Amino acid sequence: MGIANGIRKQANNIRLGERHTSAWARTFQEAAEELPQAPMRRVEKDGLDVSMAWAIIGIFGILGLAAVYLMSLILIPITLAVVVGMILGMAAEKLSKMGVPRLANAVILSTSVALVIALLINSLAGPLATLANEAPDFIGHTAQRIMPYLERIEWLHITPATFQSGPMSIDALLENTGNVLHVVTTNLTPALVQGLIFFAALLLFLASRVSLRKTIIMTFRTRAQRLAAIRVINAVEQALGFYFATASLIYVALGFMMTVIAYAGGLSMPILWGFFAFLSSFIPYLGITMMTLAVAIAGVITHDAIIIGLMPAAAFFTVHLVMENLIFPAVMGRRLEINPFIVFLAIIFWTWMWGAVGAMLALPLSLIVMTIIEELVIEERPQPQLPK
Repeated sequence: MGIANGIRKQANNIRLGERHTSAWARTFQEAAEELPQAPMRRVEKDGLDVSMAWAIIGIFGILGLAAVYLMSLILIPITLAVVVGMILGMAAEKLSKMGVPRLANAVILSTSVALVIALLINSLAGPLATLANEAPDFIGHTAQRIMPYLERIEWLHITPATFQSGPMSIDALLENTGNVLHVVTTNLTPALVQGLIFFAALLLFLASRVSLRKTIIMTFRTRAQRLAAIRVINAVEQALGFYFATASLIYVALGFMMTVIAYAGGLSMPILWGFFAFLSSFIPYLGITMMTLAVAIAGVITHDAIIIGLMPAAAFFTVHLVMENLIFPAVMGRRLEINPFIVFLAIIFWTWMWGAVGAMLALPLSLIVMTIIEELVIEERPQPQLPK
Protein backbone atom coordinates (compact mmCIF):
# COMPACT_ATOMS: atom_id res chain seq x y z
CA MET A 1 0.00 0.00 0.00
CA GLY A 2 2.90 2.39 0.78
CA ILE A 3 4.33 1.90 -2.65
CA ALA A 4 0.95 2.61 -4.29
CA ASN A 5 0.50 5.81 -2.24
CA GLY A 6 3.98 6.96 -3.29
CA ILE A 7 3.19 6.43 -6.94
CA ARG A 8 -0.05 8.39 -6.58
CA LYS A 9 1.80 11.32 -4.94
CA GLN A 10 4.38 11.38 -7.76
CA ALA A 11 1.63 11.39 -10.37
CA ASN A 12 -0.14 14.27 -8.60
CA ASN A 13 3.13 16.23 -8.46
CA ILE A 14 3.71 15.69 -12.18
CA ARG A 15 0.19 16.93 -13.00
CA LEU A 16 0.68 20.00 -10.79
CA GLY A 17 4.02 20.69 -12.52
CA GLU A 18 2.40 20.45 -15.94
CA ARG A 19 -0.33 22.89 -14.91
CA HIS A 20 2.26 25.35 -13.53
CA THR A 21 4.34 24.95 -16.69
CA SER A 22 1.35 25.61 -18.96
CA ALA A 23 0.41 28.64 -16.87
CA TRP A 24 3.93 30.06 -17.17
CA ALA A 25 3.90 29.35 -20.93
CA ARG A 26 0.63 31.26 -21.35
CA THR A 27 2.02 34.15 -19.32
CA PHE A 28 5.16 34.40 -21.45
CA GLN A 29 3.12 34.14 -24.68
CA GLU A 30 0.83 36.98 -23.58
CA ALA A 31 3.84 39.11 -22.63
CA ALA A 32 5.48 38.45 -25.99
CA GLU A 33 2.32 39.44 -27.83
CA GLU A 34 2.23 42.76 -25.95
CA LEU A 35 5.81 43.66 -26.97
CA PRO A 36 6.12 45.83 -30.10
CA GLN A 37 7.25 43.78 -33.08
CA ALA A 38 10.09 45.07 -35.22
CA PRO A 39 9.07 45.56 -38.86
CA MET A 40 10.43 43.01 -41.35
CA ARG A 41 13.16 44.51 -43.46
CA ARG A 42 12.75 43.74 -47.14
CA VAL A 43 15.96 43.25 -49.01
CA GLU A 44 15.82 45.34 -52.14
CA LYS A 45 17.98 44.52 -55.14
CA ASP A 46 19.39 47.29 -57.23
CA GLY A 47 20.05 47.21 -60.95
CA LEU A 48 23.57 45.86 -60.48
CA ASP A 49 22.30 42.77 -58.62
CA VAL A 50 19.72 42.05 -61.32
CA SER A 51 22.34 42.53 -64.02
CA MET A 52 24.72 40.14 -62.26
CA ALA A 53 21.98 37.49 -61.98
CA TRP A 54 21.11 37.74 -65.67
CA ALA A 55 24.80 37.75 -66.59
CA ILE A 56 25.33 34.48 -64.71
CA ILE A 57 22.29 32.97 -66.46
CA GLY A 58 23.62 34.16 -69.82
CA ILE A 59 27.08 32.70 -69.17
CA PHE A 60 25.61 29.31 -68.31
CA GLY A 61 23.40 29.51 -71.40
CA ILE A 62 26.37 30.26 -73.66
CA LEU A 63 28.39 27.45 -72.09
CA GLY A 64 25.46 25.08 -72.61
CA LEU A 65 25.14 26.01 -76.29
CA ALA A 66 28.90 25.61 -76.73
CA ALA A 67 28.73 22.14 -75.17
CA VAL A 68 25.84 21.17 -77.48
CA TYR A 69 27.80 22.39 -80.49
CA LEU A 70 31.09 20.71 -79.54
CA MET A 71 29.42 17.41 -78.64
CA SER A 72 27.47 17.25 -81.90
CA LEU A 73 29.21 14.02 -82.95
CA ILE A 74 27.54 12.23 -80.03
CA LEU A 75 24.45 14.33 -79.40
CA ILE A 76 23.14 14.26 -83.00
CA PRO A 77 22.71 10.45 -83.26
CA ILE A 78 21.47 10.15 -79.65
CA THR A 79 18.89 12.93 -80.12
CA LEU A 80 17.82 11.44 -83.45
CA ALA A 81 17.48 8.00 -81.83
CA VAL A 82 15.36 9.38 -78.98
CA VAL A 83 13.09 11.26 -81.41
CA VAL A 84 12.71 8.22 -83.67
CA GLY A 85 12.09 6.02 -80.62
CA MET A 86 9.36 8.36 -79.39
CA ILE A 87 7.84 8.41 -82.87
CA LEU A 88 7.75 4.60 -82.80
CA GLY A 89 6.19 4.69 -79.32
CA MET A 90 2.68 3.97 -80.60
CA ALA A 91 3.93 0.98 -82.60
CA ALA A 92 5.83 -0.27 -79.55
CA GLU A 93 2.66 -0.05 -77.44
CA LYS A 94 0.67 -2.07 -79.98
CA LEU A 95 3.35 -4.77 -80.16
CA SER A 96 3.47 -4.94 -76.36
CA LYS A 97 -0.31 -5.40 -76.21
CA MET A 98 0.07 -8.27 -78.66
CA GLY A 99 2.36 -10.01 -76.19
CA VAL A 100 5.71 -9.29 -77.84
CA PRO A 101 8.53 -9.02 -75.24
CA ARG A 102 10.27 -5.68 -74.85
CA LEU A 103 13.63 -6.83 -76.21
CA ALA A 104 12.03 -8.50 -79.24
CA ASN A 105 9.91 -5.38 -79.69
CA ALA A 106 13.03 -3.20 -79.77
CA VAL A 107 14.83 -5.54 -82.18
CA ILE A 108 11.87 -5.64 -84.59
CA LEU A 109 11.42 -1.86 -84.69
CA SER A 110 15.14 -0.98 -84.91
CA THR A 111 15.66 -3.62 -87.61
CA SER A 112 12.72 -2.19 -89.56
CA VAL A 113 14.29 1.27 -89.44
CA ALA A 114 17.62 -0.17 -90.63
CA LEU A 115 15.91 -2.02 -93.50
CA VAL A 116 14.08 1.12 -94.63
CA ILE A 117 17.33 3.10 -94.66
CA ALA A 118 19.12 0.28 -96.52
CA LEU A 119 16.38 0.13 -99.15
CA LEU A 120 16.56 3.90 -99.66
CA ILE A 121 20.34 3.80 -100.05
CA ASN A 122 20.07 0.88 -102.49
CA SER A 123 17.44 2.64 -104.57
CA LEU A 124 19.53 5.82 -104.71
CA ALA A 125 22.84 4.10 -105.48
CA GLY A 126 22.05 3.76 -109.20
CA PRO A 127 20.94 7.37 -109.83
CA LEU A 128 23.86 8.75 -107.79
CA ALA A 129 26.36 6.62 -109.73
CA THR A 130 24.83 7.82 -112.99
CA LEU A 131 25.04 11.42 -111.78
CA ALA A 132 28.72 10.97 -110.88
CA ASN A 133 29.54 9.48 -114.29
CA GLU A 134 27.66 12.18 -116.20
CA ALA A 135 28.98 15.04 -114.07
CA PRO A 136 31.52 16.39 -116.66
CA ASP A 137 28.98 16.40 -119.50
CA PHE A 138 26.37 17.86 -117.15
CA ILE A 139 28.68 20.69 -116.08
CA GLY A 140 29.59 21.50 -119.68
CA HIS A 141 25.97 21.47 -120.81
CA THR A 142 24.99 23.63 -117.83
CA ALA A 143 27.70 26.17 -118.62
CA GLN A 144 26.49 26.42 -122.21
CA ARG A 145 22.91 26.88 -121.13
CA ILE A 146 23.45 29.57 -118.51
CA MET A 147 26.12 31.49 -120.43
CA PRO A 148 23.62 33.68 -122.40
CA TYR A 149 21.93 34.73 -119.15
CA LEU A 150 25.23 35.44 -117.37
CA GLU A 151 26.56 37.54 -120.24
CA ARG A 152 23.60 39.90 -119.88
CA ILE A 153 24.73 40.81 -116.35
CA GLU A 154 27.50 43.28 -117.10
CA TRP A 155 28.88 43.68 -113.58
CA LEU A 156 29.77 39.95 -113.41
CA HIS A 157 32.24 40.31 -116.34
CA ILE A 158 31.64 36.71 -117.45
CA THR A 159 32.50 35.69 -121.02
CA PRO A 160 32.79 32.30 -122.77
CA ALA A 161 36.54 32.40 -122.03
CA THR A 162 35.78 32.38 -118.29
CA PHE A 163 34.75 28.74 -118.42
CA GLN A 164 37.56 27.76 -120.81
CA SER A 165 40.50 28.88 -118.69
CA GLY A 166 41.11 29.88 -115.09
CA PRO A 167 39.70 28.52 -111.83
CA MET A 168 36.15 28.27 -113.21
CA SER A 169 37.05 26.19 -116.27
CA ILE A 170 35.83 22.65 -116.77
CA ASP A 171 39.35 21.28 -116.46
CA ALA A 172 39.86 23.06 -113.14
CA LEU A 173 36.59 21.71 -111.81
CA LEU A 174 37.57 18.18 -112.81
CA GLU A 175 40.97 18.60 -111.18
CA ASN A 176 39.30 19.63 -107.93
CA THR A 177 37.26 16.44 -107.94
CA GLY A 178 40.07 14.76 -106.00
CA ASN A 179 39.75 17.35 -103.23
CA VAL A 180 36.03 16.76 -103.10
CA LEU A 181 36.56 13.02 -102.80
CA HIS A 182 39.09 13.64 -100.03
CA VAL A 183 36.54 15.69 -98.10
CA VAL A 184 33.91 12.99 -98.57
CA THR A 185 36.23 10.22 -97.39
CA THR A 186 37.35 12.20 -94.33
CA ASN A 187 33.73 12.75 -93.32
CA LEU A 188 32.78 9.13 -94.02
CA THR A 189 34.29 7.74 -90.81
CA PRO A 190 32.42 10.15 -88.48
CA ALA A 191 29.22 9.40 -90.40
CA LEU A 192 29.70 5.66 -89.87
CA VAL A 193 30.40 6.22 -86.17
CA GLN A 194 27.26 8.33 -85.86
CA GLY A 195 25.27 5.64 -87.66
CA LEU A 196 26.45 2.98 -85.21
CA ILE A 197 25.66 5.26 -82.25
CA PHE A 198 22.22 5.93 -83.68
CA PHE A 199 21.24 2.27 -84.09
CA ALA A 200 22.71 1.28 -80.71
CA ALA A 201 20.92 4.16 -78.96
CA LEU A 202 17.66 3.38 -80.78
CA LEU A 203 17.79 -0.29 -79.79
CA LEU A 204 18.59 0.46 -76.15
CA PHE A 205 16.01 3.24 -75.94
CA LEU A 206 13.23 1.01 -77.29
CA ALA A 207 14.28 -1.86 -75.02
CA SER A 208 14.35 0.29 -71.87
CA ARG A 209 11.52 2.60 -72.85
CA VAL A 210 9.11 1.48 -70.11
CA SER A 211 11.73 1.56 -67.35
CA LEU A 212 12.83 5.04 -68.47
CA ARG A 213 9.24 6.23 -68.24
CA LYS A 214 8.94 4.84 -64.71
CA THR A 215 12.23 6.42 -63.68
CA ILE A 216 11.19 9.84 -64.99
CA ILE A 217 7.78 9.60 -63.30
CA MET A 218 9.16 8.44 -59.94
CA THR A 219 11.66 11.31 -59.78
CA PHE A 220 8.76 13.58 -58.86
CA ARG A 221 7.59 13.49 -55.25
CA THR A 222 3.93 14.46 -55.23
CA ARG A 223 1.06 12.62 -56.83
CA ALA A 224 0.03 15.65 -58.89
CA GLN A 225 3.53 15.99 -60.34
CA ARG A 226 3.63 12.32 -61.27
CA LEU A 227 0.25 12.58 -62.96
CA ALA A 228 1.50 15.59 -64.91
CA ALA A 229 4.62 13.64 -65.97
CA ILE A 230 2.47 10.73 -67.19
CA ARG A 231 0.24 13.12 -69.11
CA VAL A 232 3.18 14.94 -70.73
CA ILE A 233 5.02 11.76 -71.78
CA ASN A 234 1.89 10.21 -73.29
CA ALA A 235 1.00 13.44 -75.10
CA VAL A 236 4.50 13.83 -76.58
CA GLU A 237 4.60 10.25 -77.88
CA GLN A 238 1.09 10.49 -79.34
CA ALA A 239 1.80 13.85 -80.99
CA LEU A 240 5.08 12.70 -82.54
CA GLY A 241 3.72 9.33 -83.62
CA PHE A 242 0.52 10.67 -85.15
CA TYR A 243 2.21 13.62 -86.82
CA PHE A 244 5.05 11.75 -88.49
CA ALA A 245 2.98 8.72 -89.42
CA THR A 246 0.49 10.95 -91.22
CA ALA A 247 3.16 13.23 -92.65
CA SER A 248 5.15 10.28 -93.99
CA LEU A 249 2.16 8.94 -95.91
CA ILE A 250 1.36 12.35 -97.36
CA TYR A 251 4.96 13.08 -98.30
CA VAL A 252 5.37 9.64 -99.88
CA ALA A 253 2.47 10.57 -102.14
CA LEU A 254 4.18 13.89 -102.82
CA GLY A 255 7.43 12.10 -103.72
CA PHE A 256 5.54 9.83 -106.12
CA MET A 257 3.91 12.87 -107.73
CA MET A 258 7.32 14.55 -108.05
CA THR A 259 8.68 11.43 -109.75
CA VAL A 260 5.83 11.57 -112.26
CA ILE A 261 6.38 15.32 -112.78
CA ALA A 262 10.12 14.85 -113.32
CA TYR A 263 9.51 12.01 -115.79
CA ALA A 264 6.86 13.98 -117.70
CA GLY A 265 8.96 17.14 -117.61
CA GLY A 266 11.97 15.45 -119.15
CA LEU A 267 14.21 15.73 -116.09
CA SER A 268 16.90 13.11 -115.66
CA MET A 269 16.77 10.65 -112.73
CA PRO A 270 13.12 11.16 -111.71
CA ILE A 271 13.42 8.70 -108.78
CA LEU A 272 16.10 10.89 -107.24
CA TRP A 273 13.87 13.95 -107.59
CA GLY A 274 11.03 12.10 -105.90
CA PHE A 275 13.25 11.11 -102.97
CA PHE A 276 14.50 14.67 -102.53
CA ALA A 277 10.91 15.94 -102.61
CA PHE A 278 9.94 13.46 -99.89
CA LEU A 279 12.96 14.31 -97.74
CA SER A 280 12.79 18.09 -98.13
CA SER A 281 9.12 18.17 -97.14
CA PHE A 282 10.09 17.41 -93.52
CA ILE A 283 11.91 20.77 -93.41
CA PRO A 284 9.09 23.36 -93.44
CA TYR A 285 9.43 26.42 -95.67
CA LEU A 286 13.13 26.02 -96.43
CA GLY A 287 12.73 22.54 -97.89
CA ILE A 288 9.99 23.46 -100.35
CA THR A 289 11.86 26.65 -101.33
CA MET A 290 15.13 24.88 -102.07
CA MET A 291 13.36 22.03 -103.87
CA THR A 292 11.36 24.39 -106.09
CA LEU A 293 14.48 26.38 -107.01
CA ALA A 294 16.39 23.18 -107.80
CA VAL A 295 13.60 21.89 -110.06
CA ALA A 296 13.36 25.28 -111.78
CA ILE A 297 17.11 25.40 -112.48
CA ALA A 298 17.13 21.80 -113.73
CA GLY A 299 14.16 22.50 -116.01
CA VAL A 300 15.73 25.64 -117.49
CA ILE A 301 18.97 23.76 -118.14
CA THR A 302 17.16 20.80 -119.72
CA HIS A 303 14.77 22.65 -122.05
CA ASP A 304 15.44 25.43 -124.54
CA ALA A 305 12.29 27.39 -123.78
CA ILE A 306 12.20 29.00 -120.35
CA ILE A 307 8.44 28.58 -119.94
CA ILE A 308 8.61 24.85 -120.64
CA GLY A 309 11.61 24.54 -118.32
CA LEU A 310 9.73 26.20 -115.44
CA MET A 311 6.64 24.02 -115.82
CA PRO A 312 7.96 21.12 -113.64
CA ALA A 313 8.78 23.55 -110.82
CA ALA A 314 5.35 25.19 -111.10
CA ALA A 315 3.63 21.77 -111.09
CA PHE A 316 5.60 20.60 -108.04
CA PHE A 317 4.94 23.83 -106.13
CA THR A 318 1.21 23.60 -106.91
CA VAL A 319 0.97 19.98 -105.77
CA HIS A 320 2.92 20.74 -102.59
CA LEU A 321 0.75 23.80 -101.92
CA VAL A 322 -2.45 21.74 -102.23
CA MET A 323 -1.16 18.95 -99.98
CA GLU A 324 0.27 21.30 -97.36
CA ASN A 325 -2.70 23.66 -97.12
CA LEU A 326 -5.70 21.43 -97.90
CA ILE A 327 -4.96 17.74 -97.38
CA PHE A 328 -2.56 18.06 -94.44
CA PRO A 329 -4.80 20.30 -92.26
CA ALA A 330 -7.86 18.19 -93.12
CA VAL A 331 -6.12 15.04 -91.86
CA MET A 332 -4.19 16.52 -88.93
CA GLY A 333 -6.78 18.97 -87.66
CA ARG A 334 -5.84 22.02 -85.58
CA ARG A 335 -4.47 20.31 -82.49
CA LEU A 336 -0.89 20.19 -83.79
CA GLU A 337 -0.63 23.67 -85.25
CA ILE A 338 2.71 25.37 -84.58
CA ASN A 339 3.53 29.03 -84.97
CA PRO A 340 5.29 29.32 -88.36
CA PHE A 341 7.66 32.01 -87.09
CA ILE A 342 8.78 29.82 -84.17
CA VAL A 343 9.35 26.89 -86.52
CA PHE A 344 11.35 29.14 -88.85
CA LEU A 345 13.57 30.34 -85.99
CA ALA A 346 14.00 26.75 -84.77
CA ILE A 347 15.09 25.62 -88.25
CA ILE A 348 17.65 28.42 -88.50
CA PHE A 349 19.00 27.75 -84.99
CA TRP A 350 19.34 23.96 -85.32
CA THR A 351 20.74 24.25 -88.86
CA TRP A 352 23.40 26.56 -87.46
CA MET A 353 24.11 24.13 -84.61
CA TRP A 354 23.93 20.73 -86.31
CA GLY A 355 23.66 21.32 -90.06
CA ALA A 356 21.22 19.38 -92.25
CA VAL A 357 20.33 16.89 -89.50
CA GLY A 358 19.54 19.80 -87.20
CA ALA A 359 17.19 21.24 -89.81
CA MET A 360 15.28 17.94 -89.89
CA LEU A 361 15.22 17.74 -86.08
CA ALA A 362 13.92 21.30 -85.70
CA LEU A 363 10.29 20.36 -86.33
CA PRO A 364 10.08 17.36 -83.94
CA LEU A 365 11.93 19.28 -81.21
CA SER A 366 9.54 22.21 -81.65
CA LEU A 367 6.62 19.81 -81.51
CA ILE A 368 7.94 18.29 -78.26
CA VAL A 369 8.36 21.71 -76.62
CA MET A 370 4.93 22.84 -77.81
CA THR A 371 3.26 19.69 -76.45
CA ILE A 372 5.00 20.02 -73.07
CA ILE A 373 3.96 23.66 -72.72
CA GLU A 374 0.40 22.89 -73.77
CA GLU A 375 0.05 20.00 -71.31
CA LEU A 376 1.52 21.95 -68.39
CA VAL A 377 -0.47 25.12 -69.02
CA ILE A 378 -3.84 23.58 -69.79
CA GLU A 379 -5.16 21.90 -66.64
CA GLU A 380 -8.81 21.41 -67.54
CA ARG A 381 -8.53 18.01 -69.18
CA PRO A 382 -9.02 14.42 -67.95
CA GLN A 383 -5.96 13.19 -66.07
CA PRO A 384 -4.80 9.56 -65.78
CA GLN A 385 -5.11 7.91 -62.39
CA LEU A 386 -2.23 6.13 -60.73
CA PRO A 387 -2.87 2.60 -59.46
CA LYS A 388 -3.36 2.49 -55.70
